[in-house]
Amino acid sequence: MPKPPNGETVQIREVGPRDGFQNEPEVIATDDKVRLVEMLARTGIRRLEVTSFVRPDVIPQVADGAEVLRRAEIPDGVSVSVLIPNERGLDNALALRDRFQEVNVFLSASETHNRKNVNRSIEESLSGLERVVGRAVGEGIRCEGVISVSFGCPYEGFVPPDRVFGIADRLAAAGCSEIAFGDTTGMANPVQARQLLAAARERLPGVELTAHFHNTRGQGLANVLAALEGGIRSFESSFGELGGCPVPRGATGNIATEDLVSMLHEMGYSTGIDLEALVECAREVQRVLGRSLSGHVIVAGPVDWHD
Repeated sequence: MPKPPNGETVQIREVGPRDGFQNEPEVIATDDKVRLVEMLARTGIRRLEVTSFVRPDVIPQVADGAEVLRRAEIPDGVSVSVLIPNERGLDNALALRDRFQEVNVFLSASETHNRKNVNRSIEESLSGLERVVGRAVGEGIRCEGVISVSFGCPYEGFVPPDRVFGIADRLAAAGCSEIAFGDTTGMANPVQARQLLAAARERLPGVELTAHFHNTRGQGLANVLAALEGGIRSFESSFGELGGCPVPRGATGNIATEDLVSMLHEMGYSTGIDLEALVECAREVQRVLGRSLSGHVIVAGPVDWHD
């Protein structure tokens, strides 16, 4: 069966080495992290979030982030990003300025989730991140602002879109050239995803918009399709469906990058990613962790069409 003609490019940022590894109950060996990052960087992925500069006592799983960033040999053409929680994190990251091209900053769209996640109000987070983004842009670094629980909060329920867009407006005004809307605990549905993201395109012209879906309730790829219909061409995902949200319990992983790429390719979109190589990365992290992962293509393999 031939693939439908399309040819449009969809951008994918692989976040497994950060979002995935930091949510594992045990610390992955540094050598394994470096090897997996290098494998991912050679799949054709053009955006790769490698680590975060958070306090090691808060998230010990990424305490070796600077070493991983320093050691990993990443081909030219792969844009490396790091997650920055505050100005101290930016200071630490700037010591390795030549090893990354982008920083990602984050906050939640609900007061309760933001308090539980970073122990700050939304306004306190925004004020601090505006300074971080301003400094980063001054260093010539591209910035992405990530808005967690954009589609719903497990503590507060419905999150008003106007609140999400108000946060996005301030991040964009501070200098973020990309805004990501996170379905952090997997509460989005396809109708909601299409409507919110289509409205975001009207609200934020000239800003790259990215969708970050989790598969907590099995709707991740359906939400991707809805986002595509809403005009979104940029997504974040994690190989092996690793990751999740540390608060609350039960917020399982991101959509699997290999599942996302498989679906996009079958629909005729271009990603530049070698799916077979990506599946091997997912199988390798499965071996490293010593447990089966929940992605689908890792088990079934890519679709093999015969003429």
